[in-house]
Amino acid sequence: EIDTKITTPAISRDPNRRKGGLIGLAATSLGLGKDSERYVGELVTPILNCLSDPDVRVRYFACESLYNVVKVARAAIIPFFPDLFSALSRLVTDSDQMVKDGSELLDRLLKDIVTESSQIFNLEAFIPLLKERIYVNNSFARQYVISWISILNAVPEINMLIYLTDILDGLFTMLEDNTLEIQRMCETTLSQFLKSIRYDSTSVRMEDTINILIIHAQSTNELIKSIAITWIREFVQTFGPNVLPHASGIFTAILPCLEYNVESKKNIKECAVSVNNSMMSLISSKEHKSKNIEKIDLRSVMEVLSQYLTHNSVHTKIAVLKWIHHLFTHFPNEMSPHASSLGANLLGILSDNSDEVVLQCLSVLAKILNSTHNDDSRDFNKAHYRKFLLSLLNLFSEEKKFLDNRASLIIRQLCVLLNAEYIYRTFSEIIDEEVIKFASTMVRLLNMILLTSPELFELRNSLRDITNEHSANLFKCLYKSWAHCPVSTLSLCLLTQSYQHVSQLVVLFGDVEITLDILNELDKLVQLIESPIFAPLRLTLVSKSNNCADAQHLAHALFGILMLLPQTDAFHLLKNRLQCVPNYWGQTPINENKSLQHQSNIDFEILLEHFKKVQKAQRTLRIQQRRNIILPEET
Repeated sequence: EIDTKITTPAISRDPNRRKGGLIGLAATSLGLGKDSERYVGELVTPILNCLSDPDVRVRYFACESLYNVVKVARAAIIPFFPDLFSALSRLVTDSDQMVKDGSELLDRLLKDIVTESSQIFNLEAFIPLLKERIYVNNSFARQYVISWISILNAVPEINMLIYLTDILDGLFTMLEDNTLEIQRMCETTLSQFLKSIRYDSTSVRMEDTINILIIHAQSTNELIKSIAITWIREFVQTFGPNVLPHASGIFTAILPCLEYNVESKKNIKECAVSVNNSMMSLISSKEHKSKNIEKIDLRSVMEVLSQYLTHNSVHTKIAVLKWIHHLFTHFPNEMSPHASSLGANLLGILSDNSDEVVLQCLSVLAKILNSTHNDDSRDFNKAHYRKFLLSLLNLFSEEKKFLDNRASLIIRQLCVLLNAEYIYRTFSEIIDEEVIKFASTMVRLLNMILLTSPELFELRNSLRDITNEHSANLFKCLYKSWAHCPVSTLSLCLLTQSYQHVSQLVVLFGDVEITLDILNELDKLVQLIESPIFAPLRLTLVSKSNNCADAQHLAHALFGILMLLPQTDAFHLLKNRLQCVPNYWGQTPINENKSLQHQSNIDFEILLEHFKKVQKAQRTLRIQQRRNIILPEET
């Protein structure tokens, strides 16, 4: 044993005696040389106590003394490393520069020894201490902790990845430090860890680690956010389907980043886009499809996606909508329970200012609608179409701005994504039961889309041949609601080549209140007659087919329309067209059986009565509305 005469002065109350004792302990260690290994405890313990001495000179002497003891004892000092580490973590923040310099010298020596003696270094015992110290606020203490993590991670025999979860949160927290050097050290250390993960992912506790990353990816600090999302990108690529249970957290982290459009956040956005694309690839992987369904928690994912549906960013909303579409594509059965809850949110998105968002939303709605019935178009689920289109009509009726600005785009796109005929059939059936005022407005819109939109080309062609039973049934279905709007009814009948019926309808216009709206519609109809869509109609005027029956009925109908028009540009346009009609149509007796209308086997008398009934109801409604203006109903 070492004589107490050597160790006692170091614990004396007299500062000078303590300094002398420290010098004596250092000298003893040097004198013992290699034999000092047997007395490390007796040499180190009194010195450690002096490292926290209130006297600056004593603390400095303690640093020097301990340096000499450690220098001689080398690996024998390892069992005391936790105490030495704790003491040094305080000394690096010392107010005295000499003490700090002395502690830094001792710290470098300790790092060399630990590196040399890594095989006997007890990392497991050290980690709790490191975990505790990593949350210090002092910049010097932070620098000290980071340096030790970096050194230990660089030692081949020490696998710090096993304990990464214990220190990762602290490292990200340190990135908030205002000292650039500490930020740089943290970035470098994190980069080293990420590089190690690429080569040894099995040592990482992935579940715990990715949860930490998700939290820091939502930080307001751009540096922390950037590094955290970079790590998430690496984890998605490295661990593949194993990250799917954390999909909702990953979406929470990356979706808001898709809105960034400033240069300083460009890297964050690019990284978030990369993560988003990688996650989509994982979901669409056929190789692991059954496992993916089990791993992903669709309920939590849909909660997050629904939350971001109302985000301010166009890019974020588009990404969310693409994800919903993606999930319904790959997991239709599992996503089916979420269809009803999504409906209201998606309908609200249709009024978004961005056309791109609206189009993507319609794509999702169509996917949901298609996923609820057999893909065979002959087996379409009428109830689902009706429910959806009824909700859409309610939106149109509640918001005039929405109707004016978005309705045409929405209907045209739905006709592309879904079955145009089913869309029009269902709309017609619903409108026939709706409030008359809105019904006429909606019919005008649907009619204009039908006559002018490229998306409705096939439907127009189908309606032109009402000798076909299927087309005839479609025509009758549309007619019931089109009857709410007289001019639209004329347009539909002209399209279907029901010219004799058009001439009958024109005569009835004598009993219809010719409003400014009707005149405007007639004006538009004349313009349409001159368009390529009605080229077959114009050719009918000079055709001798069907014993001129169609040509004569058409000419009669057009002359009737001409008589309804005031002498505007539309009047002269139609007049000029009719002057080109040959005069043989009026000289040839008409054989009704030859007309296309007659060959269709449609009972036009029933349709005519329906038209009269609807128009009578409209007249009654207008009269009542005028009375209500003059004599408001008493409440």
